[in-house]
Amino acid sequence: MTALTLSTAAVAGQRADAIVVGVAKGAEGPVVAPGAETVDQAYDGRLAATLQTLGASGVEGEVTKLPAPSGFKAPVVVAVGLGAEPEKDGAYSAESLRRAAGSAARALAGSKKAVFALPVADAADLGALAEGALLGAYSFDTYKENGKNAKGGKNGKTPLGEVALLGGKPRDKAHKAAVDRAVAVAEELNRARDLINTPPNDLNPAAFADIAQSAAKEHGLKVQVLDEKALTKGGYGGILGVGAGSASAPRLVKLSYTNSKADKHLAFVGKGITYDSGGISLKPAGHNETMKCDMSGAAAVFAAVVAAARLGLEVNVTGWLALAENMPSGSATRPGDVLRMYSGKTVEVLNTDAEGRLVLADALWAASQENPDAIVDVATLTGAMMLALGSRTFGIMSNDDGFRTAVHETAQEVGEEAWPMPLPEHLRKGMDSPTADIANMGERMGGGLVAGLFLKEFVGEGITWAHLDIAGPAFNEQGPFGYTPKGGTGSAVRTLVRLAEQTAAGDLG
Repeated sequence: MTALTLSTAAVAGQRADAIVVGVAKGAEGPVVAPGAETVDQAYDGRLAATLQTLGASGVEGEVTKLPAPSGFKAPVVVAVGLGAEPEKDGAYSAESLRRAAGSAARALAGSKKAVFALPVADAADLGALAEGALLGAYSFDTYKENGKNAKGGKNGKTPLGEVALLGGKPRDKAHKAAVDRAVAVAEELNRARDLINTPPNDLNPAAFADIAQSAAKEHGLKVQVLDEKALTKGGYGGILGVGAGSASAPRLVKLSYTNSKADKHLAFVGKGITYDSGGISLKPAGHNETMKCDMSGAAAVFAAVVAAARLGLEVNVTGWLALAENMPSGSATRPGDVLRMYSGKTVEVLNTDAEGRLVLADALWAASQENPDAIVDVATLTGAMMLALGSRTFGIMSNDDGFRTAVHETAQEVGEEAWPMPLPEHLRKGMDSPTADIANMGERMGGGLVAGLFLKEFVGEGITWAHLDIAGPAFNEQGPFGYTPKGGTGSAVRTLVRLAEQTAAGDLG
């Protein structure tokens, strides 16, 4: 991954491929942001006017390159848009800094080193810039001809090699801690992106479980993997039912991070459908090509638990990865079949493409048996949520309005777009089955909420729970923006990590 350092050296003497400065959108044109004073002086105070002549406005994500002034060792200055100029004496938001740093890092792909002279008011700003730069520099090149160690050429440019952040002090404990946190979170989030982008012929449930075991060994986590025999013995009918049609058997992985000083316990549950064909209820043409991303929830949970361990948080965190491949075959679950779940409830399967809620139901019940202080599940669960909230916002449902609000505020704090959604009780009746305790489908309208109500049935009594439907933002099919690449995004990782930090600090419920 891109290397990151804090530098106090003079910007003019920095040996780098580029100097990155910020520019905001002012009332009468672009305005040079704090951090770039030395660079602006080298342009005789005309940097903003020069950028305006080149067509720059300071709008968020805009990147403008121009020759560096005389006397600078770096040949290029890169001006990146921060969006609207803050009110007088106001500060730039952490998210605007993240996005600017990410845009600059993407624009400098192929460069060995860049110096970021962007606004820094405190340690939090340094952390935001570091996080944005490392996430923006991400590239998934494993399957290209030259692989991850490519030196450019016909397969594209390599990620930016090094970022030197100005405005911080390497020996300042708060500054160093902010950057170290950003590195740990970004590395694990990028690991989640790698998993999401890996094609399903290489990432089946067993392969995912092996990766989790390796990470557990590296970071001192406890890991338990239930294979098909253990799942059968334990009565995990939901996970087994979804995986019944595939040659790749399902797995349930439990990752446990424990801290001897912790008195709180969070459980994270992730949907891990490594490929979703829809099963017997086969998806129509045009809806299969990106279904390798249907394990994004499990990837997010995996990354969050490892990040909690790397950060040494004083909270116990358990991650449950419900892994299966949903395929049609002679052994596949059929519409009309009834599955007996791990909880003992029976489910009539009316649509085998509503499979995520089946694997999550088993994992939610397993997580409930440990009576954690809260459970948060993450899943690319419903197309209905995308229809409601679009492709960049995930929905939040909960059995506790206060907790739903807390999760929403946490997502906003870390820069993940989310929106609280209700769980209307009148929609539960649509899942009544004449054959089983519940059906896996209900009313078509409000389908994302119906899925949430189904999951609620499998949360232990008295346990606080939230459900994050990340179907929209988990996989970006459009062009990259800010620090978000095309393909797997790692949605919800930062929200989960922040929830763990707040719990450790006693600030969450």
